[in-house]
This record gives sequence, structure tokens and C-alpha cells, in this order.
Amino acid sequence: MGKFVKKTTSRDIDAMALADDILKGDRISLARGITLVESNSEQHFYDAQRMLEKLLPHTGKAIRIGITGVPGAGKSTFIEAFGSYLCELGLKVAVLAVDPTSSLTGGSILGDKTRMERLARNKQAFIRPSPSGGKLGGVHRKTRETMLLCEAAGFDVILVETVGVGQSEVIVRDMVDFFMLLVLTGAGDELQGMKKGIMELADAVIINKADGPNAQVAKKTKVEYERILHFLQPATKGWDTKAKTCSSLQETGISEIWEMILSFEEVTKRSGVFEDRRRIQMKEWIHSMILDQLQMSFFHHEGVKGLLPKIENEVISGNRPVAAAVDELFKVYRQ
Repeated sequence: MGKFVKKTTSRDIDAMALADDILKGDRISLARGITLVESNSEQHFYDAQRMLEKLLPHTGKAIRIGITGVPGAGKSTFIEAFGSYLCELGLKVAVLAVDPTSSLTGGSILGDKTRMERLARNKQAFIRPSPSGGKLGGVHRKTRETMLLCEAAGFDVILVETVGVGQSEVIVRDMVDFFMLLVLTGAGDELQGMKKGIMELADAVIINKADGPNAQVAKKTKVEYERILHFLQPATKGWDTKAKTCSSLQETGISEIWEMILSFEEVTKRSGVFEDRRRIQMKEWIHSMILDQLQMSFFHHEGVKGLLPKIENEVISGNRPVAAAVDELFKVYRQ
């Protein structure tokens, strides 16, 4: 990252001190650093970038895992069981959420934090609600930068949960190494309402709630998914998307899922796909930030703001073609 040409202030010094405390693993400082990243203040944006510049050399060592699921699949229970298991192994686990559909609430993870009470109390774990949208990069930048802060603080595993629907799966896939789709038993019924695109994003399909009367049905569902996955393009080159069963309540099958992820990490690092994906993700992040900045700059331009209502009315009334209207707005913007 290039150096910011900006006079050092007491605020900047505070940001540097914050970075030092984050590197020591201080939880309060980590929370304060994330709040700085999430702020929509322009001054805070530059302070956050200075802090990140100091932290960047200490990031990138964690395994980043995305988790999405169909309604009722038991994401919260799974994350608590999976996260608790990882903590028992001595790993430090951070749980983040992405909800591009909500800029007013923190997403369902605010409620999940109470449902994930055991994990929230674990000293090895850190749970953070979804950042809201807003300017200067919105949810893409804020979640990615929060992830970097957690890595700098020494977390070994970052679990990124999707809270919204549709858009959030793609956003999370673009910022993680491994992506899991949680489903329920009865693949046939479920697939009727499931987009093929979501299946193609997954490195693993996890059939949850494989306990009690569901245990046998879950095995049949696993076979059904394996058959479906055989015909789909794998999400990661050199890795065949796996189907696994588990019970978050009974905490069975959890260790097998972790072993699968470790196998994925080993296979993709050996082939170079792991680092290739991260490089591509960084390039895409740059491009998405450029588009965000351009959009914000365009719509905040005084000339555009003044002309836009008139142009919109002319297009809606059928008096002006859309392309000509947009061209006029851009002429004003360029001036």
C-alpha cells in the first residue's frame, strides 16, 4: 500500500498506538480498531488506512471460511458448534457477518450473539456484527478490513457468515478461501427453491441436523447432493466439491468438516490455487473500491445533483432517450 501524503496529527498517533495494541491481541483495541474502520467519517477513513498500513505485514496467515445456508439450516447452531470445536483445538476464532441488504441494523448476528452464548463467552473467540453500508467502500471494504484486523490480532480462523440473501453469497465468496453451503435433509424439495449459482460457489455442501429420525435421511440426502455436484463446475480448481453430514446439536461430524478444510488448504496451497485466489480477490477489491468511489463522486457532484431530477423526469415522460440523458449528466460531471 502506498504511503498517504498527509500531515501526522495526534489522531494518527492514536491510530498507530491502536495498531500496536491490536498486534498484542488486546480485544478492546481490536473492537476500537474495527469501529474506526466502520466509521463513515472521512478523517476516520484516513486514520484507519494508516493503522492498516502498519498491520498489513501481520495479516494473511488465517484460513478464511465463508458460511451460508438456506433458511432454517441452523447456521447459528453450526457456527457455535464449529467455532467451539476449533477453540478446543487451541485455535483463535473470529466470527464476522455480511449483510449488504441492511444499513440500519447489524444483521441477524446481533441476535445470533445471544444464541451463540457459549462461543461468545469463549476467550479464544471473537464475534462481531455486520458493518452497515454507507460511503467509502461500504460493506465490501469494511468486512475485508475487519478480517485483516482480526488476522493481525492473532486469530487463526475467520468465519464470515452471510446474513442477507442473494448478493451476500457472492460478496463472501470473493473474500474467503473456503465456502460452505449449509442445507437440510430432503435435497429434492430444497433444490426447487435453490439457485444453481449458489451451489456452484460452494467448496462443500453440509447437510446439517443429521440426528435422531433425520440421521438416515441425511445419509440419503448426502448421496443425492454428491450426484448433483458431479454435474456442476467445481468452485475451486483442483478440488471436487464435497458433501458432508453433521449434527450441530450433538456436535457429530464437526471434526470431519475441519479435516476436510485442512485437506483443502493443503491441496490448494500445493497447487498454487490458494495464493492465486487471494491475488485475484485483492485485484477485485481494488476494482470494486474504484467503482464505489466513482459512484460516490458522481452522485455527490453539485452539477449532477442539480440536473438529475430534471433529466429523470424527461426520461420518464418519454421526451429523452436514456443514453442521451446519461451522456449529458457525464458532460456536467466532467466539467
